[in-house]
Amino acid sequence: MSDNNQVLIGVIQGAFGVRGELRVKSFTADPEAIFEYSPFLNEKGDILFEVKSWRAIKEGFSFFPKKSVTREEAMALRNVKLYVPRDKFPELEEDEYYQVDLIGLKLEDLDGNYMGRIKAIITTGEDLLEVEDTPNVKKSWFVPFTRANVPIVDIKNKKLVCDLPDGFLEPEEKEQ
Repeated sequence: MSDNNQVLIGVIQGAFGVRGELRVKSFTADPEAIFEYSPFLNEKGDILFEVKSWRAIKEGFSFFPKKSVTREEAMALRNVKLYVPRDKFPELEEDEYYQVDLIGLKLEDLDGNYMGRIKAIITTGEDLLEVEDTPNVKKSWFVPFTRANVPIVDIKNKKLVCDLPDGFLEPEEKEQ
């Protein structure tokens, strides 16, 4: 998890072609806008890549970094997350947030009962909240991040309020 001074904007999916081009998945609202935020940083804030050129490809984008890499190096970078400093983004309105701001927040039901903490946000076409540390549940679990399931996002009080259908989360015995 990155600190709150960085925002995750994409991930390297591996090599594209044989000349050191990197395939990238964008997490920005406008997918092409990812390249406006170059250079890309790692989780610690170190510069990973500056973009030399980019293009749209089937199911995403590819780019050549200014410092060239081999195909083998590009393949080894698969799943490397790309971050940018938060100050590259516009100031948010009072009721807006970046998804990274949700990581670590507690999840409560409508009655205020603790349901766990947000571990991650998984983007697979729809956003899923990965929830951990739920009482009487062994593993982390997922909830679709929709207004119906999560009607309240309260950044100020560091919590999300969840309204799940009955039976969505069945309690289990935790192992001792």
